[in-house]
Amino acid sequence: MDYKEFFSQFRYVSKSRGIGGRIKVFPEDFIVEEVISKSVFKKQNCLIYRLIKRNWDTMVVIKEIAKRAEISYRDIGFAGTKDRHGITTQYISICGGNLKELKEKIDRVEISDVKLEFVGYGKKLKLGSLWGNRFKILVREVDVSVEEALKRTRAILKEVKAEGGFPNYFGYQRFGERRVINHEVGRLLLEGKFEEAALKFLGAYDGSMMGDEARKEFFETGDVDRAIESFPKFLRYERAMLYRYRETKSWKKAFAVLPRPVLRIFIHAYQSYLFNKVLSRRIEEGLPLNRALVGDVVCQVKYGIPLRTRTYKVSKNTLDFVNEKIRKGEAMVTAPLFGFASRLAEGEMGRIEREILEEEGLRLEMFRMKALRIMSEPGGRRELLIKPAEFKYKAINEENALAFKFFLPRGVYATSVLREIMKDY
Repeated sequence: MDYKEFFSQFRYVSKSRGIGGRIKVFPEDFIVEEVISKSVFKKQNCLIYRLIKRNWDTMVVIKEIAKRAEISYRDIGFAGTKDRHGITTQYISICGGNLKELKEKIDRVEISDVKLEFVGYGKKLKLGSLWGNRFKILVREVDVSVEEALKRTRAILKEVKAEGGFPNYFGYQRFGERRVINHEVGRLLLEGKFEEAALKFLGAYDGSMMGDEARKEFFETGDVDRAIESFPKFLRYERAMLYRYRETKSWKKAFAVLPRPVLRIFIHAYQSYLFNKVLSRRIEEGLPLNRALVGDVVCQVKYGIPLRTRTYKVSKNTLDFVNEKIRKGEAMVTAPLFGFASRLAEGEMGRIEREILEEEGLRLEMFRMKALRIMSEPGGRRELLIKPAEFKYKAINEENALAFKFFLPRGVYATSVLREIMKDY
């Protein structure tokens, strides 16, 4: 199953025909610039660099920087992972020891398609410690004339505006673009099925990627020694797991060898899948996205940024007050990121949330992950809608393309905005 087939299960909010087209044909077609808070620079215990990369995964380039600077990758912090396919600018913190000597090491690092710019001193960056991202995206090879594409875009945006925004789906990057398996591995880990999860992660293949022959052989034979010989060197996480399993004979310990941000991708992907299902079900049932119902859980919004930890449940007495807050852009309706401490909604949304849990055969307590506690997830809430700021678009006639430019809060996917406009999956 590719990501387009996978995403076909999630509903659009608009009915107008899409423009089709392709994104990320060239790295220059997908440009992302991270926006962080000035508070990052209040402390002076770490080096802060601007990292500009072209066609690099965030975690992979972090490990490469650490390797060449002869430091631990755990000393490098970052606020958010960025798409591999594009040109992305983000901030990293590098901490530990003598900062002068550390800076000399980092300044000597040279990596193809990577640029490091020292911007000052600050505190350690952690996932989520950013405001959001600015995007410049080119949609090439649209299905119709550029004039018709503009017309369709205007019609879609009119419908989206009436709904209050774009559906805030987690994008396909969360699940895997060509091997759409991250959420499946997460589900197996949640159930404590470490061997099955390993077989899925190491052995799933679609026949179009480098290393697929080795994956196929492992999937069919389960031969770890042979896999260590045949898995390409660039599959570094897979190879690390294989070596660890050969040492320990434990797939649980093999997963634990992965860097924590990489390991947690699996459980986060499964949470994301469930969130997408809840949001799609609300659209399918015709329930409003930009108006609260009794029993909904809403979050506060400040300066256009959803405050996902500041939530409250809507009652009959507060319904009108909350909907006025939503109208003013000071609150948004949410859906759950299921976890062991999840606060579920009541009313119609609560029914949907509990139906999804029942369909999946889940209990919230399962997210404690007692068998591998570093993956434990308390859960939270996430807003239903994307409301891009500074949204602009124009035709690029000579390229038969449309160019889009906008800002999104952290954790929100530009590809989910474009999905509604392109309707190609």
